Amino acid sequence: MTRHKILGILIKDRIKEAGKTQTVLSGYGNIISMRLGTHELSDSKNSRVGMIVLTLSGDESLWPNLEKDLNEIGGIEVKDIEFNY
Repeated sequence: MTRHKILGILIKDRIKEAGKTQTVLSGYGNIISMRLGTHELSDSKNSRVGMIVLTLSGDESLWPNLEKDLNEIGGIEVKDIEFNY
């Protein structure tokens, strides 16, 4: 059986939490096969809220550690979807 996991990360204050989030993601770069980040743009200002979508592969034993480390950062929310086939 093959497992694939997608993580969705909501960063409630990019200015405050982006650095911590980046540090954690860099530490797990070997299991992140895709990363997509977005935030709302307008003519007057950039939104403080951002979202990141990750797909995980590689050493599955590290997946829970990544989620744990992300959840320890205040001001972000992590959701996951897992596919098995």
